[in-house]
Amino acid sequence: MLAAAAVLTAALLTFHRAVPDSLGGPASLLESFLPWLGLVVVALLALALLRRSALALVALLLPVAAWTYLFGGLLLPAPEPGADDLVVVQHNVSDENTDPAGTARALAGAGPDLIALQELVPPALAVYEKTLAPDYPYRTVQGTVGLWSKHPLTDAGPLDIRPRDITEDWSRGLRAVAHTPHGEIAAYVVHLPSVRMGAGGLASSRRDESARLLGQAVAAEELSRVILAGDLNGTVDDRGLDPLTGRLNVAERGVAFSFPAAFPLARIDQVMARSATVTRIRTLPATGSDHLPVAARITPDRSPAQDGPAKDTGDAGP
Repeated sequence: MLAAAAVLTAALLTFHRAVPDSLGGPASLLESFLPWLGLVVVALLALALLRRSALALVALLLPVAAWTYLFGGLLLPAPEPGADDLVVVQHNVSDENTDPAGTARALAGAGPDLIALQELVPPALAVYEKTLAPDYPYRTVQGTVGLWSKHPLTDAGPLDIRPRDITEDWSRGLRAVAHTPHGEIAAYVVHLPSVRMGAGGLASSRRDESARLLGQAVAAEELSRVILAGDLNGTVDDRGLDPLTGRLNVAERGVAFSFPAAFPLARIDQVMARSATVTRIRTLPATGSDHLPVAARITPDRSPAQDGPAKDTGDAGP
């Protein structure tokens, strides 16, 4: 039985894409917590040693190899920072955050080039703007998402990723062009719909539809360099985010579980990039939010493809 459990665990790790995602979304649920199958391996190892089962110990080599292949690289040391690197902080600040000023100071204290925020609501929005303004003079806020930058921003505007069945006012996406010392970068900040667990299982259709719309926008982006930061309400292993992970690079180093802040189980706050490498992602200390902030270091490619023209509508400044 221990050997069979080890083989099953290895199969789930290796062939999780073959698990059907119907009847309550079991595949998305599995993929959201896929790294935690490592705990199953540890438990099976302890039982195999207790039972002194040579067969089980040999069988455990399969899930150990599968887990190491999928997630072992995330635990390796990241390369040394380069002169061209950018740092991006992503944080769902929570619309119930009682300390927006402290949250803003904590995020700025990490020294990022870009700060992407979600769940910005009045009157807290005015506090974020005032607190971040000295170090981040360029900003754009569209609906409940915002981007603060040390570098000039142009061509800022809303991004329509609203699912079709949402009829009320709903603005949770933006695009802007950041003019960094190393070239123009199309910056996207988004907040995808939540995934709910109910009696019928995992409800992710709205999130998945929003991800498809966002993926189409990224595919049509004229600038070669793209940075996407947001609360995607999904992990990079979740097939619902395939329209994004199929087009953008995800973090090569770092685990950075970000939700829930009290006991983080998954990283649903993501920083992705095109024509650039997300060399490392890490969590920052807790704020007044139910999410942990994440900070990502991004190394732009040295020879990106030829960029198309970006519309210049003036700096999105203070």
